[in-house]
Amino acid sequence: MTFLRLQSFQAAARWTDCYGAGWMARPVTRIQKYRSGLHLHHATARTYSIVGLAGGAMTTRTFSSLQLGPGSGLEPSPLPPARWLADLRHRVGKCIMFGCSTAQVSEAAMVARALATEWRRLIAGSEGYLTGERRGLEGQKVVWGEMDSFAHVNNVVYARYAESSRVNWVNHIALHVDAAHSDQWQGLMQAQTVGLIMKSLTTEFKFPMTFPDAISVYHRLRVSPEANSKSTSLLLDCLVLSHSHKRIAARVYEDVSFYDYRTASKTQMPEFMREVLTDLWQQQLHEATLARIRIWELVAAVERLEKQTWDREEAVEDIGSVGT
Repeated sequence: MTFLRLQSFQAAARWTDCYGAGWMARPVTRIQKYRSGLHLHHATARTYSIVGLAGGAMTTRTFSSLQLGPGSGLEPSPLPPARWLADLRHRVGKCIMFGCSTAQVSEAAMVARALATEWRRLIAGSEGYLTGERRGLEGQKVVWGEMDSFAHVNNVVYARYAESSRVNWVNHIALHVDAAHSDQWQGLMQAQTVGLIMKSLTTEFKFPMTFPDAISVYHRLRVSPEANSKSTSLLLDCLVLSHSHKRIAARVYEDVSFYDYRTASKTQMPEFMREVLTDLWQQQLHEATLARIRIWELVAAVERLEKQTWDREEAVEDIGSVGT
């Protein structure tokens, strides 16, 4: 058992560097399972409480696979708590510290690997942000000069992060989604025909980010293009993720106007954008569903591991033994 516990510590130390096959090779989800109304969790799914202080008062949030509820087609399941990633990592670590069998160490390592390699897609995707394929600004290094005299990244810098992500978001559509109208999409970034002009930008800062760090920034449509077809604005949300902290560093809310430089006036959304953005909106809804299902799948896996280790009946912690 002492040797197995040593293996547990080694697995915990290695998990952040695991990018191989195995867990990542599994399908993200099986849609048929949810269409048939089956649950990810066991019939005895449990509820966990996350206790913290809010405004000086004790608050409690429940965090359980039970929140996934019955399968209901592709309806998004509830969002997990904001700190779900840190909570799952802590819970896996607790199981490892308690003592695991060889099979349990393997299961813990697979969950840890998934948390280490999928965290960006799951955090962003659970809110409908599409990641990868140069859709935003991924892996951008935070440089020392972006900090101010208060020793954190200056507030203005986040607007530049969002701007770079927005340009990449438009260029991705132009080059990889709607090549037939590539010139028109790229023209949105130029002052020639119809372009985009920032009307308003609001930033919510979640914590003071510092050097060294890296960020990933993503954009999504805030409202359906069909509901916004007559508007002269494109409403976008932006997410800034810190790699060091593996959490949201800031949220940016953008109101971008369609502007016709030929008439020097605002205009409605160009026709070539409507179908593409409508399809993009559906992709966002689909991604939110898949990511949330995946998160609750990981929650259920951790619950099973807890039930097999410290949360089982007559559980006794393995504190090792002195060899003779």
